[in-house]
Amino acid sequence: MNREPDWALWRSFAAVVSEGSLSAAARKLGLSQPTVGRHIEALEATLGVTLFERTLSGLKANETALRLYEPVETAERALAEAAIRAEGAQPDPGGTVRITASTMVSNYVLPQMLKPIREAYPAIALEIVPSDSAENLLLREADIAIRMFRPTQLELVTRKLGEVPIVCCAHESYLQRHGTPSEVAELAAHDLIGLDRSDLIIRIAREKGYDLKREHFRLRSDSQTHLWELIRAGLGIGFGQAQLVRATPGMRALLPQMQVAPLEVWLTSHRELATSHRIRAIYDALAEALTGYIG
Repeated sequence: MNREPDWALWRSFAAVVSEGSLSAAARKLGLSQPTVGRHIEALEATLGVTLFERTLSGLKANETALRLYEPVETAERALAEAAIRAEGAQPDPGGTVRITASTMVSNYVLPQMLKPIREAYPAIALEIVPSDSAENLLLREADIAIRMFRPTQLELVTRKLGEVPIVCCAHESYLQRHGTPSEVAELAAHDLIGLDRSDLIIRIAREKGYDLKREHFRLRSDSQTHLWELIRAGLGIGFGQAQLVRATPGMRALLPQMQVAPLEVWLTSHRELATSHRIRAIYDALAEALTGYIG
């Protein structure tokens, strides 16, 4: 009879199936790629079955692996839930709180907010995860998330804090060289800064009746922080959070008649984490600071 596999082997198995490769699974788990590979080999040996096809492009989950993945994922969530409940019962105000937010919020909004929070709670260490992907709070990839969209998972405690206006903007150094547009139609004659592979801005513009095309953007990037730095450097006209535009020296809001949908701001945590003293403290402090930022 085969002995029961160690949970670490199942964890690596689930990561390889969900992430699609050994390297991606290793990054997710914080392990080396050879270690994850050894885990897969050990799991197959223990179970006495083959779980992955070895191809030139890497490991490909077979039918057996796909059948096993669902109960393993369920077990992974259950263990994460148990850890969350245990953490929620801890009275210690120290420890660590992991916060995830968009790259823009992490780099340009959070730093100033965290100054008074650190002074108020010096025993609590903060881990910041700048990410434009949706980190999974249920699997403990973060304790608190600042989202620019409404979370849909029922297991989460979530609170809408308000909306951040998005405005067309440029640095005054660009406007001094190229002039300030007074009508939306004049944007076609300017250097626009926008997204590369994403058509989000184009779709929003067309919904508003503006015939915007990809070629109108003379500088393109899918990094929100890089786009903001390009605008700040005076390289063209782009879009930014109204609060950041007001707070950035030399930045000017343009074309008030150009209506852009605002960003919703949601503060989210797991329902059990919300009962943890340290997480509740940071959650409430962030809610107050973000509400002030939104105005």
